[in-house]
Amino acid sequence: MSHGATTSARSPLLRVRRISFTRGERLLFDGLSFEACPAQVTAILGPNGAGKSTLLAVLSGLVRAQEGDILFDDRPVERWPKQDLARSLAMLQQEGANDVPFTVRELVMLGRSPHQDAFGRSTRQDEAVVDELLEETALTALAARPLHQLSGGERRRAYLAQALAQSPRLLLLDEPTAFLDLKFQARFWEIVSRRVARGLCVIAVLHDPNLAARWADQVVLMPGEGGACQVGDSRELLRRDNLESLYGAGLNEARAEDGRPVFALRSFAERG
Repeated sequence: MSHGATTSARSPLLRVRRISFTRGERLLFDGLSFEACPAQVTAILGPNGAGKSTLLAVLSGLVRAQEGDILFDDRPVERWPKQDLARSLAMLQQEGANDVPFTVRELVMLGRSPHQDAFGRSTRQDEAVVDELLEETALTALAARPLHQLSGGERRRAYLAQALAQSPRLLLLDEPTAFLDLKFQARFWEIVSRRVARGLCVIAVLHDPNLAARWADQVVLMPGEGGACQVGDSRELLRRDNLESLYGAGLNEARAEDGRPVFALRSFAERG
């Protein structure tokens, strides 16, 4: 990923303006603002319970923030007709249901439904899109298999293919590489990065700051409990001091061959 490449020259696709969200008596985030552009990856990092998944739900329009505004393509997200929004925004949640009565191919084809007519008839283009995604996610051989017979990693790839079948302009990812082995983690990001290079805007909740350092142009650091979020270029914010403060854990920092930072949790001996 080209960190910060000509970001200032692109018009934001998503504008988040001073949003706040409280769950019960817990203030998760307060006055959060940022923008996300086409051909850009924004990573959301923070400890468990910080409100990262809630933020994605708010960005998608599934949940309403108590304060602030979210503009998608300069229109408040809640004012978008559902069909129109589904043609432009897709979301891969932490865990897709495994008890739905679909085969892998049928699930992926559901991603084309926003582009189909009222009768849900698939076109040759729909079939071609699905075929390409099944091949790209290494699911062609499993296309006729019921979803409940898949492993967690295979299901994850099927739901990714479904999200990409929507041909979205904005893709929201919640822990996208959960359940994937190392090979398919790399393949996952290769698939996504090819689309980012063609203009896709991605916002991803990640637990691993090394993934953010590798793939993200921009990061949002969420401490939770109403603490002030930090937003900025990943090269500037992904530092040991920021991450130690964010997670409350000691870290070692090194450099990969390409110059990006690599973080590792300190051993108990090192912490002593």
